[in-house]
Amino acid sequence: MTNEITTKIALFKGKEIRKTLHNGEWWFVITDVIIALTDSAQPEGYIKDMRRRDSELSMGWGQIATPLSIPTAGGPQKLNCANTEGIFRIIQSIPSPKAEPFKRWLAKVGYERIQEIENPELATKRTRMLYKLKGYSDDWIEKRMRGIVIREELTDEWKNRGAQNHQDYEILTAEISKATFGVTPSEYKKLKGLKRENLRDHMDDFEFIFNMLGERATTEIHRTEDSKGVGKLKADAKAGGDIAGGARKKLEERLKRSVVSKNNFLPKPEDRKQLNK
Repeated sequence: MTNEITTKIALFKGKEIRKTLHNGEWWFVITDVIIALTDSAQPEGYIKDMRRRDSELSMGWGQIATPLSIPTAGGPQKLNCANTEGIFRIIQSIPSPKAEPFKRWLAKVGYERIQEIENPELATKRTRMLYKLKGYSDDWIEKRMRGIVIREELTDEWKNRGAQNHQDYEILTAEISKATFGVTPSEYKKLKGLKRENLRDHMDDFEFIFNMLGERATTEIHRTEDSKGVGKLKADAKAGGDIAGGARKKLEERLKRSVVSKNNFLPKPEDRKQLNK
């Protein structure tokens, strides 16, 4: 499963906290936690100062902070993350009135993860609710949830057929995207003016449909041809993307406009405020 699936953004008091699954539990990006608790404009510097103040924390930093691959505007990067226990230790060194509410929030997130392991349907319900709170329509949410299922089926096939690391998944995803839309995911995000946001959360109906078609076609090609090894998976990815790309081009010829759009499906929060005035 790729980092796109396992990495999510949680919200604490309006602040984004990136979290990723590692060894079956949530790990949180440490700089995001520092920003949420201190409003520091330079979280890396704050961490250095914090470690200087707390020698025990500094000595144990290697057991607390683990570099994990996290999607960023410039592509996946290794960012220091900590699990719930590690974050609690870091919080002890932060003199912030936000610490206690954050501890309760963190405990709630950890408890919800345990519930999701026992009942995966709860994770789906929470995802739907999060999109609803962000202003997405029920129709859009249904497509997004179906897209998640299709993506998970594809990444499972990749894992079982020879993809070994995040870079393999990134290469295969780029092949489908280039063949489907003519641009890689990173180029697509730049086109839409996105940074840390998830590209798929800003796709409209046609972008969604062709994206799903490319990924679903690739999955079926893998299964039909019993593909093995990254080389063959890459060729299949291009073939699946070509199928979706061919359909896209035919529609564009008929509509006389491009499906690939710089527009974001959901307005930014500040834009929605203007619309509601």
